[in-house]
Amino acid sequence: MQRGINTAAKEKVIFMADEKIVMAHGGGGVKMHELIHNHILSKLSNPFLNSLSDSAVLNIGSKRICFTTDGFVVWPLEFPGGDIGKLAVCGTVNDLAVMGAVPLALSLSLIIEEGFDLAVIDRIMTSIAETAKLAGVNVVTGDTKVIERARGDGLTITTSGIGILPDGVDLNINKICAGDVIIFSGNIAEHGLAIMSAREGLAFKTTIKTDAAPLNLLTKDLIGAGLNIKFMRDPTRSGLAGVLADIVEAINLSVEVVEADIPITPAARHAAELLGLDPLTIANEGKCVIVVSQADAEKVLAICKKNPLGKDAAIIAKVVDKKPAIIELKTRAGGRRLIQRPYGEELPRIC
Repeated sequence: MQRGINTAAKEKVIFMADEKIVMAHGGGGVKMHELIHNHILSKLSNPFLNSLSDSAVLNIGSKRICFTTDGFVVWPLEFPGGDIGKLAVCGTVNDLAVMGAVPLALSLSLIIEEGFDLAVIDRIMTSIAETAKLAGVNVVTGDTKVIERARGDGLTITTSGIGILPDGVDLNINKICAGDVIIFSGNIAEHGLAIMSAREGLAFKTTIKTDAAPLNLLTKDLIGAGLNIKFMRDPTRSGLAGVLADIVEAINLSVEVVEADIPITPAARHAAELLGLDPLTIANEGKCVIVVSQADAEKVLAICKKNPLGKDAAIIAKVVDKKPAIIELKTRAGGRRLIQRPYGEELPRIC
């Protein structure tokens, strides 16, 4: 044993050295937060990456360019209302959109397992083309690899995207302050529950479909209105709870959420109850968390409701100057409970 290191410390070092990746490391919760900060960001730290925003903002000449990338490992590959191709386009477009950027172009990388059905490839490529056309972007470059049978999951996709950030647009989590209002752009938890409904052994009768959609069709209206929007984010892995945890950690202020105001369909509520899941932690792929000054909240809500992607939008929470900084849910029953960032991921492989 080295001098100056006691037995307990030595045991801790050995435990850390033997730690392995688990599914929770990819779920958007506490374990993923630890993985990114302790093992990735600590090695790659730079001013662009350190903000951990949805897209990096690069100054190129007189333009501000948003650049983002995302990998997709969803299973099953096809599910109610969508597939991995639609998800891959929407996921990357949405990371640009919630920065306030105008998406311009995507790259597409395919890793295909030997023996994969070409008919499925054709369906997914058609889905990619249709979704990209809807979002107003082109797939301008890409790469294709084939790996040996049984070394993959059939198909995985990675998309990267670039967009232009309009002059004067600067959404930043650190701009949020006490008194600001939080809007959710539609019904919660539908994507994650649609995936679960399609999985072998977990199927149940439901009308729930993925909410995957290109959010730039909504955010362009919000940004164009010139209102005092502070921050936007699409609540994917770890859901609404994860986004609210990010806000509270960044600004050291509390958030008060009214459960009765959170939009959720009866089908989604019942499905979540059946599976023993908290809708606040379930992924969404076509919804947006919007933080806006109280003075402009009703105007933002009205813009959302005029758009098909925001017709069910609602004011769900407010930021308050309360310490310690927590997320507090006012329940339908009249009680209060804390909302916390999930430890891992209740629903793995949902994007």
